[in-house]
Amino acid sequence: MASTALLALCSTGVFSGLAVEAGAGVCHATPIYAGHSWQKATFRLEVAGTALSRYLRDLLVAAYPDLLLQNLPRKAITQLKKRCCYVSLDFEGDLHNPVRHRPVSFSVGNGCSVRLSSERFRCPEPIFQPGLLGHAEPGLPTLAFWALQRVPETLRRRLANAVVLAGGSTLFPGFTERLEMELEAQCQQHGNGALQPCLVAKPGRGTAVWTGGSMMASLYNFQCHWMTRAMYQECGSRLVHQVFN
Repeated sequence: MASTALLALCSTGVFSGLAVEAGAGVCHATPIYAGHSWQKATFRLEVAGTALSRYLRDLLVAAYPDLLLQNLPRKAITQLKKRCCYVSLDFEGDLHNPVRHRPVSFSVGNGCSVRLSSERFRCPEPIFQPGLLGHAEPGLPTLAFWALQRVPETLRRRLANAVVLAGGSTLFPGFTERLEMELEAQCQQHGNGALQPCLVAKPGRGTAVWTGGSMMASLYNFQCHWMTRAMYQECGSRLVHQVFN
């Protein structure tokens, strides 16, 4: 067992930083120091990839009520989200100015096509504004700032120097820039202008946790943390506590 936040950091070669994860089910902001998760400073957002796919379907159904788009397979909606959606750097400005929309069309079969306009950037917006889906908690940038504020002041700058993004929902074009912009704004607003978070957004961050786990398992000093089936069968459950404590 290992913290996904720690594994995400390991994938970039660091053991201290702030892991900002946005996957399929949930988002997390987790401070890690010297390889240990700071659980009391971890924040969770119940909006992520699956909720965004449902939201995109709802947006399409509302825009084209006669096309029965609610019957589109979930896989098709997910692929459409990955290929066409992006994060706006000025959501309200883009939303109210159609000239700034970047429409695209896609086929839904039977010779029909659908045009995506504002839906492209409205889809991922709930990660930054969960209220769009009826959630009371603030967006991911605010949770990331809260996580940094929960750790001792002497460690904040060090953790802010490695804000590591992980998970498939961080791959939207514009995601990194929007998160950085809003996180910096939070720091300025609350008198922490010297913090200056440094975001780490690797191209393969969609599978950062798996990559980090692979790297950690290959370390020589990790071998003592293995527990084989034969060891478990011989010693029973008490061995779990001996090995992993």
